[in-house]
Amino acid sequence: MCGIIGYTTRKDNSVEVAVNGLKNLEYRGYDSSGIAFFDGEKIDIVKAKGKIANLDDKLASQDTKACCAIAHTRWATHGEPNEANAHPHNVGKVTLVHNGIIENYAVLKEDLKAKGYSFNSDTDTEVAAAYLDYCYSQTGDKLQALVDACDSIRGSYAFDVIYEDEPTTIYATRKDSPLVVGYAHDGNFAASDISAILDYTNKYSLINEGEFVKITKDIVTFYDKDLNKIEKKSETATWDANQYQKNGYDHFMLKEIYEQPKVINDIFERYYTDCSYKDIDFSKFDKIHIVACGSAMHASLVGKYLLQTYGKIPVMVEIASEYRYSEELITPSTLLIVVSQSGETADTLAALRLAKEKGAYVVGIVNAVGSTIAREVDKCIYTYAGPEIAVATTKGYTSQVAIFSTLALMAMEEKGYLTQETAKEIKEDMLSIEPKINDVIANREKYLDIANDIYNHNDLFFLGRGIDSSVCMEGSLKLKEISYMHSESYSAGELKHGTISLIDKGTPVISIATDEKLFEKTVSNIKETKARGSYSIFVTTENHGDDHSEFADKTIILPKTTDFTEPILTVVALQLVAYETAKLRGCDIDKPRNLAKSVTVE
Repeated sequence: MCGIIGYTTRKDNSVEVAVNGLKNLEYRGYDSSGIAFFDGEKIDIVKAKGKIANLDDKLASQDTKACCAIAHTRWATHGEPNEANAHPHNVGKVTLVHNGIIENYAVLKEDLKAKGYSFNSDTDTEVAAAYLDYCYSQTGDKLQALVDACDSIRGSYAFDVIYEDEPTTIYATRKDSPLVVGYAHDGNFAASDISAILDYTNKYSLINEGEFVKITKDIVTFYDKDLNKIEKKSETATWDANQYQKNGYDHFMLKEIYEQPKVINDIFERYYTDCSYKDIDFSKFDKIHIVACGSAMHASLVGKYLLQTYGKIPVMVEIASEYRYSEELITPSTLLIVVSQSGETADTLAALRLAKEKGAYVVGIVNAVGSTIAREVDKCIYTYAGPEIAVATTKGYTSQVAIFSTLALMAMEEKGYLTQETAKEIKEDMLSIEPKINDVIANREKYLDIANDIYNHNDLFFLGRGIDSSVCMEGSLKLKEISYMHSESYSAGELKHGTISLIDKGTPVISIATDEKLFEKTVSNIKETKARGSYSIFVTTENHGDDHSEFADKTIILPKTTDFTEPILTVVALQLVAYETAKLRGCDIDKPRNLAKSVTVE
């Protein structure tokens, strides 16, 4: 879950370029950062606890002219976030940065201690550096040493390495963690993500698992594990550096909320004009498993409701970190849908590989083009939501819900459940979504008003039934992620089975009722909390009127649409409530504490 970048160049600006690229990777972790660079005589290492701005401050006081640098921004796994545990790590002739986890580091560490190595940090990465140094001492060949080290290392990794006796060359490899090579006019890169290099080039190649790369300022050479050379074609990134800027917004999260109307509209327009995934034959499958983590799992629950209700297919949603261990009955008649914004989520990737081993057909819903999950699934459906920099997802989540809406519609059509009248209604609904989301966003004064009512509270509850219950889970997560308020989401009918004991005078309760069939039952549950003194915030649709003062202290009225788009409108309102609340609480909205964007460790 860390970010790494290496840059070797014909110029002397490698530190400036690497740190700038590192800032575009800070969403991957910001507990500490560091850089190693060759100043013409020796390899210097500078580290700082906290965000990259602290590293910038340290570098400002010294000469940083250098033709080669590797840098790292950390999300701590092994060892607390401090300078000693920050990367890069140097042992002997090896200096490296690492994204991932070395699972057998403790065994390797004891072996290396017996060989005379000592350690200055608590990290698994320093062990990897020491083991690579040992392998190099045995072979004298830098590439072979990296191959030998990776043969013994278990876990996930992306490494950028420089050797003391060849300090202008970067060696790189990866397993289960992303890494790309970038080609610029004055040099070459190896970085976790294309975002790190877009200020300098849009030309890149993906490093596949088990491949090794030697990168000089002029030449990039790829090798397989037997060190046979591999030919690679370069690709051109479709995103540009401007998409990684705030462009006048206070926060990336707010910018990305405002980008949602177009992103969702584009998904629905693609479905009706150029849908490349309509060749999924739902008749081949007797059940669907959906596997995801975090917000993607909440999007999957909305997907389950739509696919099961309208496509009449049994659907199970499982948290990716549990799927491999739950003895699920995976067969060739199972359709597995994996959902991941980054396309690199470690637990989701592991579930994908398990299902493939058992013969299941796997569809991926992914944003990052060319990511590992996108390459390994049988069918990839891209959301094309563009880069999402804020750690708390917004457009990533809603774009996944939109894809599920199209999948449910496709299943209805294939199975003969879609009448002409219903098809017309849904099409009109989908193709008119953009102005409706804009209308929801335009209601920011209402969300700020609600935020003023709740931001001083420590506890809050979300209630809903049916599809609204799934949306509540995402609304609750968004609030706790960025405002640090304790928030829980419950199916409205379940609250009375114990948790209502936590409702006290003034306790905020946000309730959602957009489903006509469940409206009265949800209102009854809201009244149960109101009778215990709750501060009731009610989210509903315009067809239910605008006077709900009997049980609601504040009301958010949304446009009435079909189930295929209503969850999107609802969650956008909840995103803005969370945003305004976090802003009032003075929180770091784009980089909430302890979190990182791309979860590439299990």
